[in-house]
Amino acid sequence: MRRMLSGYINRHSDKSMDQKLKREHYKVFYPITTRWDDNDIYGHINNVRFYSFFDSAVNRFLIEEGGLDIHTANVVGYVVESKCQYHSPLAYPEAIEVGITIGTLGNRSVTYEVAVFKQGEQIAAANGHFVHVFVDKQSSLSVPIPLSISDALKV
Repeated sequence: MRRMLSGYINRHSDKSMDQKLKREHYKVFYPITTRWDDNDIYGHINNVRFYSFFDSAVNRFLIEEGGLDIHTANVVGYVVESKCQYHSPLAYPEAIEVGITIGTLGNRSVTYEVAVFKQGEQIAAANGHFVHVFVDKQSSLSVPIPLSISDALKV
């Protein structure tokens, strides 16, 4: 399967994609512990789990670096777009890391570039992005990104 996927990547990649597969493209990394139920019937981590890995890493960043209080914050980020491309399989009990860098930072939204790496590997097993739009929790209307979060996103 790895050979099949690498052939697909070689035919469908460009220079920016090649860069986004490399560990050096990402600024912050978070370890993720895989679980038995992450695997599917085919013996590898199910594709849906990768979105959970992305979400967990980005929210950990927002909490630890941006001061987001998920219980009391009046402003939260809603995911409005996401994408993931798969390059090589991972399986429980492999240790993995999620790398994050900021693609685009606006006044009310941010695009995170994210990738999942087998621990210690230099090339991503999967990469993608997702977009947060920051909203007032009560009205669900978009608002400027809180200053503490905006400052953290400028890494």
